[in-house]
Amino acid sequence: MATTTDRRDETAEAIEPFRIDVPDATLDDLRDRLGRTRWPEPSTAAGWDQGVPLDVIRELVGHWRTSFAWRAQEAKLNVVPQFTATIDGQRIHFLHARSTEPGALPLVLTHGWPGSVAEFIDIIPALTDPGAHGGDRRDAFHVVVPALPGFGFSGPTHEAGWNVARTARAWAELMRRLGYERYGAQGGDLGAMVSPELGHVDPEHVVGIHLNAASVGFIPWGEVEPAEVETFSELDKARLGLIQHFQSDEGSAYFKMHANRPQTIAYSLVDSPVGQLAWALDRMAAWVHGPLEEALTRDQILTNVMLYWVTGTAGSAARFYYEMMHAQPDWVRSPSSTPIGVAAFAEDVSIRRYGELGNNIVHWSDFDRGGHFAAMEAPDLLVGDIRNFFRTLR
Repeated sequence: MATTTDRRDETAEAIEPFRIDVPDATLDDLRDRLGRTRWPEPSTAAGWDQGVPLDVIRELVGHWRTSFAWRAQEAKLNVVPQFTATIDGQRIHFLHARSTEPGALPLVLTHGWPGSVAEFIDIIPALTDPGAHGGDRRDAFHVVVPALPGFGFSGPTHEAGWNVARTARAWAELMRRLGYERYGAQGGDLGAMVSPELGHVDPEHVVGIHLNAASVGFIPWGEVEPAEVETFSELDKARLGLIQHFQSDEGSAYFKMHANRPQTIAYSLVDSPVGQLAWALDRMAAWVHGPLEEALTRDQILTNVMLYWVTGTAGSAARFYYEMMHAQPDWVRSPSSTPIGVAAFAEDVSIRRYGELGNNIVHWSDFDRGGHFAAMEAPDLLVGDIRNFFRTLR
């Protein structure tokens, strides 16, 4: 017979089934807000020089209001089993797709901003059932896709401290609760910061870490001496140029706002769907490979934006950057020995020599297409590289 303490412990570790079911009233309110948008005047500059062009966003908002089928996207997301758990006082929403292959390796996938768990929805079948998707069945994974704290149905956050390290500890606890003794991690953007941290907080269980859209820990800090640049390959020189643009006022304006005044921007993002769309679209257009309309479909863009809108989490998602930049740095710890693989897509900025300063890099692939949203832009390349990296670590 369970004691009171036992029942309390069971409740504390409970994993609850979850299904996305946005109320009709929320969708009606969204359509109403979109229909009453107060538009600004057009930019006085050409193209995207001052931000998202008025004609671009008006067209997308028109699609959002009259043609975008959220219920179809909701149903597509709900095909994958979903759950919630409370970890360290925070609700965590996650997708969990188990493979039928007996030797499948558990793999936790972590998204970034302005993405969401929806980024991975089209590659989950290829990861869980490679034999049915042009691969070897021995490369199968059990896939876990949590929403970052403060993002989507994991949010909002209600207390300070939800940074990269705390998130990694939550992921380790989630994988423990799911009963996974050995697992891999994969992530891009913010996920490329959380995933390596798992090598520090849970090294006895993490067999390997695969990254894309890696920046912190894989790029130089500050200026690079001209003599060092002369030793770069042409590819790395091009990536250094992307880094320098990102570090400019134009490239990092969103980052500086998130990292310093997330509450101020939250009022606009949470109150105005067009404001939230424009804030995300500006970076989506900058970070994909090639024209935005060729890299991502309108439904992919809007589904990701919807997961912020219907949960009211655009502000708390921005706050993740504030927590990350105001966390106490740990300068003295040793580099993790966990094997790391990097897929560097055409718009990525990672440079191997800098990544090797603090990481055990055993695998590196350079691709001439794909960008920040690799799972949506170049799913074949990302899935293939994940399979190749983990093949020797199972």
